[in-house]
Amino acid sequence: MVQMDDQNNKNLLLATVLSFLVVLVWFVLFPPEDPALTAPPAEVVESTTAATPPAAEETAAAGEETASAVAQAPRLTIDTPRLSGSISLVGGRIDDLKLKTYRVTLDPASDQVRLLTPVGQDNAYYALHGWAPGGNLDFADVPGANTEWQIAGGSTLSVDNPVTLRWQSPKGLVFTRTIAIDDHYMFTVSDKVENTGTGEARLAPYGIVARHGTPPDLQNFFVLHEGVVGRADGTLTEMKYKDIAELPVNERERALAEVTEAAADGWIGFTDKYWMTVLIPEQGKPFTSVTKFTPAAQGDTTMGVFQTEVRQPAVAIAPGGSFETTSRVFAGAKEWETIRNYQNDANVPGFIDSIDWGWFFFLTKPIFAVLHWLHALIGNMGLAIIALTFVLKLLVLPLAYKSYVSMAKMKELQPEMEALKERAGEDKQKLQREMMQLYKDKKVNPAAGCLPILIQIPIFFSLYKVIFVTIELRHAPFFGWLQDLSAPDPSSLYNLFGLLPWAAPAHGSFLALIFIGVTPILLGISMWLQQKLNPAPADPVQQQVFAWMPWIFMFMLGGFASGLVVYWITNNLITFTQQYLIMRSHGHKPDIFGNIKAGFKKKPAVAAANTPAAPKGKGKK
Repeated sequence: MVQMDDQNNKNLLLATVLSFLVVLVWFVLFPPEDPALTAPPAEVVESTTAATPPAAEETAAAGEETASAVAQAPRLTIDTPRLSGSISLVGGRIDDLKLKTYRVTLDPASDQVRLLTPVGQDNAYYALHGWAPGGNLDFADVPGANTEWQIAGGSTLSVDNPVTLRWQSPKGLVFTRTIAIDDHYMFTVSDKVENTGTGEARLAPYGIVARHGTPPDLQNFFVLHEGVVGRADGTLTEMKYKDIAELPVNERERALAEVTEAAADGWIGFTDKYWMTVLIPEQGKPFTSVTKFTPAAQGDTTMGVFQTEVRQPAVAIAPGGSFETTSRVFAGAKEWETIRNYQNDANVPGFIDSIDWGWFFFLTKPIFAVLHWLHALIGNMGLAIIALTFVLKLLVLPLAYKSYVSMAKMKELQPEMEALKERAGEDKQKLQREMMQLYKDKKVNPAAGCLPILIQIPIFFSLYKVIFVTIELRHAPFFGWLQDLSAPDPSSLYNLFGLLPWAAPAHGSFLALIFIGVTPILLGISMWLQQKLNPAPADPVQQQVFAWMPWIFMFMLGGFASGLVVYWITNNLITFTQQYLIMRSHGHKPDIFGNIKAGFKKKPAVAAANTPAAPKGKGKK
């Protein structure tokens, strides 16, 4: 076993954390490229039960025709406390939607966030419902993407005022659609069909969320999921856009597609970092979910159509009979409390998992729940992060206390360890045996100092995930210049933190990496002070490593979310206080100012320290 004292433990563990952050920054700076792909276009295929719903405007000609029809069609207004927009009567599409309570930037005069966009405009993104024909019906006999509905009731969709649409087919089928909305982001779509004809009608209801091209603000960041998110019978599915575009050709669909059969519950749609549009069929009944991609020419994924579908089983309606089905569409912000209420009170199983909790979900979920509670209690997200840091430190205090006590005992053993080294001489095996026996006799664990820092790695990563993906941190202010805890510190050495009359470098630029802000500097100082609880290690190389470590971390974390840096500063200060008090309780008073002074003294050259002694008999006169 390798000899380890407390300083070596710190060196090893800090190197581990540094390596972890280096990998993280590497993925930030060099994300994987999206591969180009080619594939045959999607086609419509009939079955003996009901036809597959048509792919959303998969050809250029159909797209232009549909865009023209959508642009000219009448619309119904959407106006709720949280949403504004309209519904096109072509297809009854929910395709024009803005989020009233969210702005694009911190400027209160900036545009509202747009979620859905009609065909014919850039980055079209919409939801629509229709019926797939079966039996002796064809697509002209059922309402689909290009059917123009008539208004049968209401002209503005609001919380207390649903709207009703109507369309009658050539074969005597009367379709009625009622769309309602709650005070958040949930649309309820009730479709009813009455058979006034003379023959049996066989058809199947479906819903589609289509997205033309990849999102313009796609981040393609390895810790963030953007793309399809869904659930089927308790199993969560996540698929990035590049993976959708690489799907194999499904023979029945004659398209790049993945088909999943669900027996009882589920939902599917597209998720962005903060927003989501999801189809939710009737729960407790079987349905088929489909993820599909229709590439444009030359396999350009920015122009192809990504599509998710929910298909319900075909039904046979006798003459004079009727059938009604109800489904829902969530289109809005991924607010934790709102989504949790839909899960718990509105029968949307597993809906909270539509938020990207990541690999450490067993930590990110409870961490955010506590943070959300603290924010509601305190009213300031920055103070809530500081309070959360105290909570986390309190939870690991027993382990940390045991670790710090072990480190203090290691210091007490230093004289005995030096004596062992002198007795063992060059016999490494003897030295290791006697040191292990000493640890055993004194009941000291030489590796115990690793635990506090090792625990910090998953906590740090989980909090980073929470701050990065949850909308509650978006544009969340702290105090002063920190008005968005999900973004890096906007202050900069470049303009002396606003004292000079020019702007700070843009985030992500090379200058921004060098001219960091106030909070990263405070982070470096807090790490440096924590080091000064102990004298510098005797080894000159280790001295250099420890001397540079706080300032390396300072620059590495300079581009991270300011909320995460606030957490790390608070964590360092709490750790400093804990270690100081524990060391005092064991009779050792840290000479902080002495260690600081020693750090500024001129160090002997490393080369001189490693110069071998002169041979015996030489060097004397």
